[in-house]
Amino acid sequence: MKFSTRLIAATLLATSIFSLATTDTLAQGKARVGIKGGLNASSLFYDSQGVSNKNERIGFNLGVFAQAPLGEFLAIQPELLYTTKGASADYNVVGLNGRNTFRLNYAELPVLLTFKLGQAVELQAGPYAAYLINSNVNSNGSFGTGTAAINADNFNRFDYGLAGGINFYFGKAFIGARYGQGLQKIASSGAASTLLGNAKNSVGMLSVGFSIN
Repeated sequence: MKFSTRLIAATLLATSIFSLATTDTLAQGKARVGIKGGLNASSLFYDSQGVSNKNERIGFNLGVFAQAPLGEFLAIQPELLYTTKGASADYNVVGLNGRNTFRLNYAELPVLLTFKLGQAVELQAGPYAAYLINSNVNSNGSFGTGTAAINADNFNRFDYGLAGGINFYFGKAFIGARYGQGLQKIASSGAASTLLGNAKNSVGMLSVGFSIN
């Protein structure tokens, strides 16, 4: 199935969740729809022999969100995001050595339970599912020098995990911080599996956003 079909399906799922949540709850509070974006600091959570000196990849996130109240202090918030992940590390595997920076870019659908602490502060937690849009690696070592696309078949296209964070609202605007931990091994075969082993995504996100209603 093509990525566009899967992305449309994810969008319809997010819309369905929002619609179901809001059907009987709009009378209890105000729903929100908005845009958000910010910075990512991502890493790959793994313990692979021959890999050392791991560093974060600095990237970004951008997308839309909808929030439906479930009561005075509770809401559900689905989002659809474009988000960058990955990391860099030195490797020394079966006589090959150098440094690789893996860049993995996803369409991500978090569905977060939101706890409201008054009108200005929110705590959020919930699962996410993501689809790998594209990937590349910047190499400097035995695998050569330069940037090249990675065969996506070497990766699990779908990722999933848990996320949690906090938002601070200032009227319709907000700033937020979030951490996401993947539960799916990202590499499935080939060189990606050799270098990354059991690596899983992890990312810290700082975002700003605006509710349009």
